[in-house]
Amino acid sequence: MLPDADDLPEILLDLAVPHEDIGVLVRMRRRVTDDPELRRFLEASVEELVRDLGTLGTRVELPELDWPAGPLQRCFSVYVFVAALPHTRAYHRARGVPAEVTRRTLADLGRNMAVHRRRYGRAGVQVQRWLIHHFRGELYQLGRLQFERSRTGRALAGAGPDPDGLCLNLHIPDFCGPLTPAACDRSLALAREFFARHFPEERYPAAQCHSWLLDPQLKRYLPADSNIVRFQERFRLVGSDAEEADTEPVRFVFGDPDLPVEGLPRRTAVERAVGDHLRAGGHWYIGHGWFPLEGSTSAGQR
Repeated sequence: MLPDADDLPEILLDLAVPHEDIGVLVRMRRRVTDDPELRRFLEASVEELVRDLGTLGTRVELPELDWPAGPLQRCFSVYVFVAALPHTRAYHRARGVPAEVTRRTLADLGRNMAVHRRRYGRAGVQVQRWLIHHFRGELYQLGRLQFERSRTGRALAGAGPDPDGLCLNLHIPDFCGPLTPAACDRSLALAREFFARHFPEERYPAAQCHSWLLDPQLKRYLPADSNIVRFQERFRLVGSDAEEADTEPVRFVFGDPDLPVEGLPRRTAVERAVGDHLRAGGHWYIGHGWFPLEGSTSAGQR
């Protein structure tokens, strides 16, 4: 089920796994393949991951490995995703998805591991449940943004989109450069063409986003021409969660949600906005918004 030790490094490189993590993953491979209990757990996990591949609404839960804390426990899901890779690639090919889109989409595994290493200084997968969407053919990276085949969320009920209809969830990945209006316009153009071509039986009339980037308070701190404000203005905002989400901007801006607020750097406008607001006793919230995909225009054109 797993590629052999000679082939595994190249596959991990294709998935953008950090170079410093590849050696340990290759060395631990034999522990997985030689242990009957681990092999059974791997096979059951892959079977769960690829069940009804590509079907929306299928609830998939990958169990956590009940194993002593250490690199194998932190990295076991990498072997699950690698073992599932042929199934995912076959699904993409059947849909006519270009190989470059497949590669860039599944490289989020490596990005996830890079985030883990940035925070903890060691190999591991930061959020394995997030990667389920990629390997099940639900999410695709198209330019600067990621788009997830989904349905309108409850947060947008009554706001405009069909509450039971299809909708693209929009995500903003780490390590991909500025969120410029031009980059976003290009991603949206790619998304309109991609889903019409490769999922012609599904119609996605709107995009939705649930993020701290849609907290309206950001406009109090950032200039009107900032990338974040211009990104926010694409959306028809429909409110924010009542629950505080202070760790979200700290996680994405500074890399570690547990950093003490008092010591957060103030090097950029975004860093100053996030830190100064928290130091003043304020809180950040997850905002919700949507915009029509069909016939929509950039913020500067509306």
